[in-house]
Amino acid sequence: MTREETVLNFLREHDIPFTNYNHPEGKTIEEAKRWWKDDGSVHCKNIFLRNHKGNKHYLVCYHCDHNLDIHSLEQCLKAALQSRGMAAPGKLSFASAERMMRYLGLEPGSVSPFGLINDEEHHVHLFLDATLQEAETLSFHPNDCRGTVVIAKADFERYLSIVGNTYEYLELYD
Repeated sequence: MTREETVLNFLREHDIPFTNYNHPEGKTIEEAKRWWKDDGSVHCKNIFLRNHKGNKHYLVCYHCDHNLDIHSLEQCLKAALQSRGMAAPGKLSFASAERMMRYLGLEPGSVSPFGLINDEEHHVHLFLDATLQEAETLSFHPNDCRGTVVIAKADFERYLSIVGNTYEYLELYD
């Protein structure tokens, strides 16, 4: 079974409505924008990070038209975690392809929150930009950069409750 089929089957098995379509490979946002349909969804950019010790991993999702400064992101995540009595992440860096495969079962260019299906130990914490709360529908790769899944925000949040990883919305940029 392909990574995409795994995602689509998971959503169907849990009665989570979605639409999907396939397109040529788009490993970067710029490449993917050529193929995305005007489907009314907020297309999301996803980055997979690790802390300086390599014992904590974070998936960060935000609107594809925004850029994040890694140092500002470190400060934002630090404040959010410390406000809940958790350890600050320290210096963040992009996680390696090996870590991505280990924790999300994914390869670079196909990172998405649907990789949490593969995180059976619920190791990865998901940060979603607060602006995504305003979206009616979101879109992500189905763990394959040759496809797009469009899902209502409420159904996406139901998906997150089923996979069981911790997540939170944060204001990641002004």
